[in-house]
Amino acid sequence: MELINHLKWRYATKKYSTEKVSEEKINQILEAINLTASSCGIQPYRVLVVSNPEIRAKLGAGSFNGQIVNSSHLLVFAAFNEISTTYIEEYIKMAEKQRNLPEGGMANFTEKLVNYFSANTAEANAVWASKQAYIGLGTALLAAAELKIDSTPMEGFDAAQFDEVLGLKEKGLHTAVILSLGYRDAENDYLVDMPKVRLPIEEFSAFVA
Repeated sequence: MELINHLKWRYATKKYSTEKVSEEKINQILEAINLTASSCGIQPYRVLVVSNPEIRAKLGAGSFNGQIVNSSHLLVFAAFNEISTTYIEEYIKMAEKQRNLPEGGMANFTEKLVNYFSANTAEANAVWASKQAYIGLGTALLAAAELKIDSTPMEGFDAAQFDEVLGLKEKGLHTAVILSLGYRDAENDYLVDMPKVRLPIEEFSAFVA
């Protein structure tokens, strides 16, 4: 299984070189994220690609994560603040069109989704949306590893600062998690040659009969 080798190769990169990731490879990672699983299939988050050094300097101000500024690109996974009826209806219309179904062909599913999310608080739906963004993060990590692009998933950042700099509140979004992309600085990253530390598989997992 080649995926296992990709996962053994990757690590949370601490130091990046100045080499830039090509637009083609960034687009491949974005396509992989777009194809990832999401509950109900409604993709309640968006991915922002930040390469501008001035913007990233503002995003990383005060953070101990230098990768925000020093990597090639930064992916910001921004989750929905609410799951609106309008969004659900528009998404289902798109699904009907892509599946060559008649308009209203998925009306029962639409009604179920509207009823479910309407019964939740906006806060609960925002938390749910953030969890969905993490599924996309996992796919991004795998896609980057296959392309031999280094990455660092991060939570140690000021989410409110990100939201303000990127104008996310006005877009109905909030920063859930971020991922830096680039190429490792093998001479200056102390983790480069360190073995990956993981629990023995028999301790980490169990079969339930």
